[in-house]
Amino acid sequence: MGAGVEMPVKSGSSAKRDGAALEVRLLGPLSVCRDGVTVELPPSRKVRALIAYLAMAPHAAPRSHLCELLWDTPDDPRAELRWCLSRMRSILGPGQRLVSQDDTVRLDLTGCRVDALELVDAVRGGFADLAIEQCRALAAVYSGDFLQGMEIDGSSQFAAWLTAQRHRFLDHRVELLQQLATRAPDDEALQHLEAWRELAPYDLKVHQLLLGGLVRRGRVREAEEHLHAAVRLFEDEGLDSAPLHTAWLAARSASALPAASAATVVIEGTADRERPVVEHRRASIAVMPFENLTAPSGGPGGPAEALAYDVITRLAKLRSLFVIAQGTMFALKARGVGSEEAGRLLGVDYVISGSLRHDGDQLIVTVELVEARAARIVWAEVLKQRQHDALLVLEEIGNRIVASIASEIEALERNRAVLKPPSSLDAWESHHRGLWHMYRFSRPDNEQARHFFDAAVRLDPTFSRAYAGLSFTHFQGAFQGWEERTAAVNRAFETAGQSLMADDRDPAAHWAMGRALWLRGQQEQSVGELEQAVDLSPNFALGHYTLAFVLSQAGDAGAAIDASDMSRSLSPYDPLLFGMLGSRAMALVRLGRFEEAASWAVQAAARPNAHVHIRAIAAFSLALAGSLEAARSYAATIRQSDPRYSVADFFSAFRFDAEGEAMFRRGARRIGMG
Repeated sequence: MGAGVEMPVKSGSSAKRDGAALEVRLLGPLSVCRDGVTVELPPSRKVRALIAYLAMAPHAAPRSHLCELLWDTPDDPRAELRWCLSRMRSILGPGQRLVSQDDTVRLDLTGCRVDALELVDAVRGGFADLAIEQCRALAAVYSGDFLQGMEIDGSSQFAAWLTAQRHRFLDHRVELLQQLATRAPDDEALQHLEAWRELAPYDLKVHQLLLGGLVRRGRVREAEEHLHAAVRLFEDEGLDSAPLHTAWLAARSASALPAASAATVVIEGTADRERPVVEHRRASIAVMPFENLTAPSGGPGGPAEALAYDVITRLAKLRSLFVIAQGTMFALKARGVGSEEAGRLLGVDYVISGSLRHDGDQLIVTVELVEARAARIVWAEVLKQRQHDALLVLEEIGNRIVASIASEIEALERNRAVLKPPSSLDAWESHHRGLWHMYRFSRPDNEQARHFFDAAVRLDPTFSRAYAGLSFTHFQGAFQGWEERTAAVNRAFETAGQSLMADDRDPAAHWAMGRALWLRGQQEQSVGELEQAVDLSPNFALGHYTLAFVLSQAGDAGAAIDASDMSRSLSPYDPLLFGMLGSRAMALVRLGRFEEAASWAVQAAARPNAHVHIRAIAAFSLALAGSLEAARSYAATIRQSDPRYSVADFFSAFRFDAEGEAMFRRGARRIGMG
């Protein structure tokens, strides 16, 4: 593939290894080649996004899902989709590449090569088993990020899918570079190490290998310069640089160079520096009073200040952030202190600022979240709401602001923790490193998440959210059948109890207990704990989602739909979005609304981290709706990923009432899984 490198394996699309009539390249800027000639792509980003999405989709995609994926508020999404599909046909060339059936769309990839799919096939058995030539060929395929430059404004679902894919292929790229750096000859290995360092600058291992490799090649001065730069990089991020000095000494010792010369590379001001004291910290945030751009001059109060008060109070109720008190923030405003200066004065991690104005019957709120130290805007939004009820409008906008900010900060902290060496993490960072693994929903990642949550509670035994995360990993062990169920259920309950003891005002602690009680078959008590979680913090999206999950199987199916809708409105890009969508689908099945259920279930199964039970919900819902071919396609995918999966596994995971179980069994029988 890319740059003339021959791919070592066939893709899952049964592509020919030579002379493929059609090639789609996704690892870098999108390109399409027909018979060796690059096709000129149209300027429409949505046409190009559709090509990429359908090339990666494991199943036919409903047209309704494609409309929601790429158009937030179009006038006529079906018409726009039809136009995009017609342009795709001219790009893909003669033949029936684009297949439409039962209101679904898919790409026929027979004889087609897709670089991303071929890479996924190649690494399916693990990286260590690949020959070094295969690693070289696979690494050479990358010409940039997955779909580099493909961002689309106003397409939030596509943005979430794109981010997940980029993380996935970045992980693969780092793994390939690690293999090459440790297995290739020295000169080549150094090139791979430099590429690895650019992708993961806080990974201690890459710096250790770089120092050792440079010293072995006699490039001692370059090694010293690298050490200087790495120490400054680590210390600017508050990381312990001592392991870098240890690696430097080890490299010199292994190469039999004089140890005395190591003194020449002690970084100024660091020789006698004490190790930082480990604090039990949380990310800190300050909310500046919002500006009212249409208010009469002078005079305090009004909706702008009311909104700021509301955001401060709601963030504090989440219990996951250290929130500066409103009195301090309003006093700073009275002194004329701006948001950037306030961030410096208070020493906080994040600052929120914004404005409010009226435009006819609409209230328009602009809000920004800034990373204080770097003065970098990490999230911004313009929220518009009709003023049918002033207080209700402010509450709805406050909900959206708080939920979005909590989600953005959690994602930022997760990604920052992943870049740091595990040995340097404090309790807060260990917790977020655990979340990063937890949301990948695989057995190995679940075990890694448990390791980091364990580390977090060892570092801070009062950290309720780390205990809640630990409980979730045990819940997953039981729910997914990864562990002996009884023991996993007991551990989930025990660690949820520890979370409550650490902070019984934390909604996450009651969320963890609600899930654990559901595992134990205590439905009524489970619902009570989950309702307490959302009472403590109405913006706690996971609480609303888990209420939907529990009630969708037994209880009030209508209330489950409402709770699912609330969770998605609060956290539209949540890592558990597949569960929110799947819960809505299960509730609709219980209400006998099978076609609606199938549509929501297919959306759930299309999420990149959806697990096998979610795909089973899609298969059974489609069967109940009469879409048997699509249902059998999902069943085949389930068997491919887990040949032993059966309807018994499905019902051992869930707790349906008798009527709901009978419906899902009927769907399973229709496709031979009953």
